Parts: sequence; structure tokens; C-alpha cells
Amino acid sequence: MTTKPLLQPADEASRRPALRLAETVYEKLRDDIFAFRLLPGDRFAENDVAERLQVSRTPVREALMRLQSEGLVRGYFRNGWEVVPIDFSRFAALYDLREMIELHAVRRLCDPGRPASARDTLLAEAGAIWRVTARKRSKDGLAVAALDEQFHLMLVAAAGNPETDAVYRQVTEHIRIMRRLDFAYGDCIADTYNEHVAILDAIAEGDTTQAGALVERHIKDSHAVVEQITIDRLEHVRTEMAQHPSPAPARRKRFG
Repeated sequence: MTTKPLLQPADEASRRPALRLAETVYEKLRDDIFAFRLLPGDRFAENDVAERLQVSRTPVREALMRLQSEGLVRGYFRNGWEVVPIDFSRFAALYDLREMIELHAVRRLCDPGRPASARDTLLAEAGAIWRVTARKRSKDGLAVAALDEQFHLMLVAAAGNPETDAVYRQVTEHIRIMRRLDFAYGDCIADTYNEHVAILDAIAEGDTTQAGALVERHIKDSHAVVEQITIDRLEHVRTEMAQHPSPAPARRKRFG
């Protein structure tokens, strides 16, 4: 007896355009949040988004559910959606947790009694991305932000604890909105390349103390910078809005 597939090939083909549309809406809303065209605390309805982007509510709802899973928005039953307000104390706690997990990973990777295969794989794969000449370094801030996130995920995964890895991935999703501000508005690309190479060098040498110190400073500096950038960007946007107010609609819409 065979089991009938949940989706026939024709069904899958018809579903692809809808998936692509939901992905497009997701990327647009995410970019609006990262660029503060949608401010923390802003409330809006699905109809607002659908009307602005000229799509139906279905891809909008799918995109918003995905953003909600990433901690960027939250929905209210029959009362629309809200961009999640920035809670600096919560982000500080998440950065502390991130630091603890990465320091734990570094200790495991530098432990001479552990198999070297995972460490060697990390050094080879991460090294291919970060050990490049200045000419080959990416200048695209958000592209480097994605690579930076990947580097730290690889670092934790290489330590070989799947439960820690799962927790770290959740932390990564929760801090993404602030973390990427450093690359979008800061000047951290060159430092990121240099610091990642230094961390890899210390791990290659099995120097737990040096690797731990580099990781700790890397995370603390990033946290301090992104918090200040967040404050500055919010102040800038609010000042611009005060100086150049738009005619007030029934519900605020600010999709660029």
C-alpha cells in the first residue's frame, strides 16, 4: 500500500508563486523594520500592508507570521499587529547569554582532548570566507552581517552540543534586528574580518585564554555599538518626523 503525497506536482507548481509573493512581502517588511521605516511600537493592520504593496492578505499574513517567529512583530487577536518595542534590558540579557554560549564553545574547541575534526572543519570553512585579501572583502554591510551571523553559528555548532546549538539559534534570531544595525549604519566591516581571523588563529593554536578574550571583547564591543546606534537611529527618525510631519491618516502607515 502506498501513501498518497500531500501535494501533487501540479499543486506544488501552483503554490510556488504564492510562496515567492509571501517571501517578497516578508523581505519588504523586514527591511522596513531594520531601516526604522516601521518604528518599534508602531501598530498596523494586515489591510494596511496589503493595500500598500498591492497584494492580498494571504501572503501578508504568512509574512507576518514568519516575522513574529523571529521576534520582530507580534499579533493581537482582532486588533492588528505591532512592531516589537526594543527592550534594552532584554537585549543585554540575550547578549550575555550569547557570550556565555560562545565562550563555552571556544573552550570545547580548544580542548586538546577532544576530536580535532570539527575544529578543523570550522577553521577550513570559516577561513575560506574570512581569510581573504582586502580587495576580496565584501563591502555590502547586510551581506557581511549575514556572514557574521553564519560565522558565530558555525563556531557554536562546531562545539558539538546540539542542545546548546538550538538555544544559540534562538538567541541569534532574537538579537538579529539590533545586530544588523551595526552593519547597516556602523563602520564595522573591516573590524569584523580582522577579529574573526584573530579568533580563528587562537582556536587553531588551542589558546583557550586568548580565544575566549577575543570572543568576549568582540561581543561586548558589538553590543555597545548596536545599542548606541539604535538610540541614535530612533532619535534621528523621530526628529525627521517632527520636522516633516505627514498628513495624519486614520492609522499610521510608513512603508517606504
